Amino acid sequence: MHSRTGACAGALLFAAATASSGRAAVPDFTSLDPALFGDSPALSSAFADVDGDGDLDLAVSYSDGAVVLYLNEYGTFSGVGARSGLPAKGTAVRSLGWGDFDRDGDPDLHAGVSGDAAAPARNLLFRNEGGGRFTEMADVVGMRLPGADSRQANWIDFDNDGDLDLFSAQRSSRNKLFRNVGSGFEEVGESLGLDDPRRTVGACWFDMDEDGDLDVFLANQEADKDAFYRNDGTSFTDIAPRLGMHQPDRTVAEGGVGCAVGDYDNDGRLDLFVATYGESLLYRNLGGGKFKDVALAAGVKRRLHAVGASWGDVDNDGWLDLYVSAYEDGGDYRPRDHLFMNQRGRFVDALPADSVLHASDHGVQWADIDRDGDLDLSLTETFRETSRHQLFRNGLAVSETARCLLVQVLDREGRATRAGAEVRIYGSGRTLLGTRLVPTGDGYGSQSDMPVHFGLGDVEVVAVEVTFLTREGRVRKRIEDVDSRAWAGKAIAIRAD
Repeated sequence: MHSRTGACAGALLFAAATASSGRAAVPDFTSLDPALFGDSPALSSAFADVDGDGDLDLAVSYSDGAVVLYLNEYGTFSGVGARSGLPAKGTAVRSLGWGDFDRDGDPDLHAGVSGDAAAPARNLLFRNEGGGRFTEMADVVGMRLPGADSRQANWIDFDNDGDLDLFSAQRSSRNKLFRNVGSGFEEVGESLGLDDPRRTVGACWFDMDEDGDLDVFLANQEADKDAFYRNDGTSFTDIAPRLGMHQPDRTVAEGGVGCAVGDYDNDGRLDLFVATYGESLLYRNLGGGKFKDVALAAGVKRRLHAVGASWGDVDNDGWLDLYVSAYEDGGDYRPRDHLFMNQRGRFVDALPADSVLHASDHGVQWADIDRDGDLDLSLTETFRETSRHQLFRNGLAVSETARCLLVQVLDREGRATRAGAEVRIYGSGRTLLGTRLVPTGDGYGSQSDMPVHFGLGDVEVVAVEVTFLTREGRVRKRIEDVDSRAWAGKAIAIRAD
């Protein structure tokens, strides 16, 4: 048993990099109760406070079709088991996404299933009934998707009507967009021009042109060009060719896999990383709906078999770091992951060859599981016989874990349905310190429902500004003089007016 309270206060030591390695300092990570998660290959994982106790619980999907819920009690996890109503076996679930689709105040779970002609599948939607129990509802609410070969799913409010819709990326058929109509869902991808037939694996939604609604970047595989669909209100338009973001020269062995959105240079604009089979891409947001690939200049350009990626400030210095899950394409599919530490807008590949974090060929998710102020790490591996899911506790020093702030963004009724909202913090003199996106999905096939995390460096008192996306445009709400020390162990909640 391990329990820690009083967040933004920590444990273990900070592992200093050696001068000979040339690597940036990386916190020490410790594997958490490996036996709990079993020895089955795992695909996706996603966090949410399922039972409303303030701790982030964890769902993990395994290659045998099982989806297991692990409830969290101050950093100690226990599996719920078959009584949850989640599948114990079946066709592989490659994506998990938490979202309160029925607006009853607790997160529900979408499971994207990956079938084929021999094992046809359909996606699953589990309504949270409380007490760690779920009821499967996909057919009942009109979200039936027979013949599914699903990857990333995103709970988003694409039409700004106040409820959560669902986008489902399809690896071998047309993508689907389900609009929430209150009594259920209707598929509107075809009518809105978002039923792209390309082989989509990653999908990232954010307001790329800052016009008040969510747009979507699609990472496509096997020589398929990437897409970037601008939300025009009544339809979507692919502007990736116009922006030079479509990658037209790919071979059939190359393609986009995962994507992740984050403001890596702290300029207030949301940037985009794309994990690929091929050369990694980092698109810097130049403003005005324009982007530039700066992967080489920023230090993250690698030729990899990369699958998932996620931004997180691992050392609480105020700059987003980047974890990329990848594998060696040499027959044994051994994980060869990368932790790019952010050195004020330029990155150092800091993960040594013998690190315990070389443990993922698919999923990666950051989350503060023990409320101590630093980001812990969920990694999934699926290709090898020894593959499994692992959870790693961040051992950032106590002096560093105190430098953080968690912000929970809520709608008018106090529900967490504002995925895609933007959060910015400011220091003295209105100096911008950082920007975060309320999660719409990243890693590999994952969407977590949790507060956004800011490392603060040496700053303690900040202003917090949330940008809500509404039918009236981008609406900002600002809270002044937020003392991070008063919010140790909990998130400050900011509700839409």
